[in-house]
Amino acid sequence: MATKSFPYSAFLRGPSEVLPSLDNADVILERRDDENLVLMRAERFEAETAGLRIAARALAIVARRNGDLAEEALAEELPWLTWLPDTERRECVRELLNHLIAGADTGELLPFARSLTSWRSTAVVWSDPRLARELQGPFPGDGAEARRPKDAT
Repeated sequence: MATKSFPYSAFLRGPSEVLPSLDNADVILERRDDENLVLMRAERFEAETAGLRIAARALAIVARRNGDLAEEALAEELPWLTWLPDTERRECVRELLNHLIAGADTGELLPFARSLTSWRSTAVVWSDPRLARELQGPFPGDGAEARRPKDAT
């Protein structure tokens, strides 16, 4: 589906200029001081949500019956999975699938997006052998001693 962008102020001044665009596109309202907003017809939103739910559950069934196939399917879409060690790759696939299924069911996909970003960052670290070795420790000492906060009472 195509998207069309408008300044948020254009929507506030005259929604009748923006809303007709929803006939053939989703609308992004660009805000300067906050996250952008997306307007879409409910029918398209419900269709996307239903499609996501079905795809997530189908992938989960494949993962339960054939973990290697599910990993292969995700690795094709997420090529950075190859940088993860085998044990972490399996954990990543399992975690992403769980978040995706829960998100598809509830409509709350931010945990999935956060997990995806976190795992991608982890994979990037693993792609650099020197950095991966450094972050696995051992770490010298216990670090600087922190002072105990004073009792606020």
